[in-house]
Amino acid sequence: MAVESVQVKPPGESPIPRQQYWCRLQFRKAGNLRLVSHIDLLHVFERLMRRAAIPFASTQGFHPKPCLAFAQALALGVAGLNEVVDLALREPLPTAEVLARLNRHAPPGLEFLACRALERKSSVQLRRAFYRLPLEAAESPEPTGLLGGLAARCAELMSRDRCLVERLRPQRRFVNVRPYLHELEASHEALTFALWITPDGAARPDEIVKALGLAPLLDAGAVLERTRVELMDELPADQRWLPAIPRLVDAAITPEEMIVPATAEMQSRAEQEALIESPMSYET
Repeated sequence: MAVESVQVKPPGESPIPRQQYWCRLQFRKAGNLRLVSHIDLLHVFERLMRRAAIPFASTQGFHPKPCLAFAQALALGVAGLNEVVDLALREPLPTAEVLARLNRHAPPGLEFLACRALERKSSVQLRRAFYRLPLEAAESPEPTGLLGGLAARCAELMSRDRCLVERLRPQRRFVNVRPYLHELEASHEALTFALWITPDGAARPDEIVKALGLAPLLDAGAVLERTRVELMDELPADQRWLPAIPRLVDAAITPEEMIVPATAEMQSRAEQEALIESPMSYET
């Protein structure tokens, strides 16, 4: 009879906990790098940290990945002027050294603005995101031009209870994004607005721009900018709340309502074609 082999754990042996040192990075993603998807940005970060000799911690398993926690993924084509990512290190490293190493090896379009140590791992939960659409290049002397009456259109949109937009994924539906719009203001220089970010979803910045009739600006190459994000754990305790916004569900449509249509052709082209060639092959 074969003897069954049984492995017995030696007495007194306990697993050694992994020590991690968390830091919060603020960075800028602009230029051609704004055309890189969030998945590709993760690969860019991993290669960048390896080249910069950053002792980053990795996940466990067959496919270890850097322990990174981004505040929120940027939409393709949107520039991020002050983005946030939390990074775990295997060993302590001065924040000034982390910042210097990363900027020394960062590809064009990626700039690290600040780094601070965190006492412990925190939840990177957003409250609001702030956006800006430059309007200087679109100025027209005609009052009936594209920007004519823009301030009035902003006030009219804020006075409404509903702003229906068409979405194609996961299936075709119409959703009301007006409750997610918190602030909206137009000046001669730019259109600025703030969006609530909830666990159940959010409005997309291009949907607000199109609802104001400014879609031709995006088609002409105007670049939406996310100027900053507001994090829950960086706010005073009395401001750590979200409004009661209904879940994004298929909304009933009345005949008099105007719908912001989805652009299926642009979405399909963005998925099938690479907007820039070889985003991970940058030279340092």
